[in-house]
Amino acid sequence: MLVEVRGKNGFKVTEAIENYATDKLGKLERYFREELDAFVVCKTYRDHHKVEVTIPTKYYTMRAEVGQEDMYAAIDLAIDKLESQIRKNKTKITRSLQKKEGVAEIFKDDVDLEALERELVRTPVKKKSIELEEMSTDEAITAMEMLGHDFFIYRDDESQKTTVVYLRNDGKYAVIETE
Repeated sequence: MLVEVRGKNGFKVTEAIENYATDKLGKLERYFREELDAFVVCKTYRDHHKVEVTIPTKYYTMRAEVGQEDMYAAIDLAIDKLESQIRKNKTKITRSLQKKEGVAEIFKDDVDLEALERELVRTPVKKKSIELEEMSTDEAITAMEMLGHDFFIYRDDESQKTTVVYLRNDGKYAVIETE
């Protein structure tokens, strides 16, 4: 796995932190057939550290964000969170989404899965442009979970409408379709 570690908010990435993150991300390689890139952003705040890990693949982006008092602990928790996402979604991706060419090829077959700060802001702090992908609601829910987000925007493969799937406060999923 090719790992890029960057610091933000005044955090200087040391060789020890970079090696630690690279070693910890190495344990995720066993799940994948191909070599992937991983992007680690380490941030420091007055009272805690935050680690964001993003692993983009051809079809899905896996992401974990963890805040902790210790940077090493934050890295450990972020890797654990990613591994949990992978184990949870590996079977769903490889079985139910095989109709998309190549999706089943992302993960290795021989992995034994059994063995293994929100703030209310009224003004936008970030603007992001996305390209809508055509997919089913199940695929969108999986993509949303892999990103660790509570909503996902996509083009429905049946209706061809721009659609939003989101996680409700009661833990269930809901869909908003545009006219």
